[in-house]
Amino acid sequence: MPEAPCLFCRIAARESPAEIEYEDDLVVAFKDIYPKAPIHLLIVPKRHIESVATLTPDDRTLVGHCFLVARRIGESKGFAERGYRVNVNCGPEGGQVVYHLHFHFLAGRRGG
Repeated sequence: MPEAPCLFCRIAARESPAEIEYEDDLVVAFKDIYPKAPIHLLIVPKRHIESVATLTPDDRTLVGHCFLVARRIGESKGFAERGYRVNVNCGPEGGQVVYHLHFHFLAGRRGG
């Protein structure tokens, strides 16, 4: 029996609910259901990539695009000057819970 697509693949395909804040052909950004900051979005490539550990040189454009989306979100939310964080967790000891590459966009509170 084939394995069900991961949660973030289902969200990107609009098969599972999420509060989507941004979307284009390559990525989707939505609110984290367990926010760690007043603004906590996940920027997720639509193409399944398990983690930073499985990136290939062919993924460099997509990863760069994710950071440009973070910049766009920061500007649109009014944090371009104040600042924000973009975090990526990799593997179990790095705190990765969902094994689909994603970038945490956190703003509205000083990071520590």
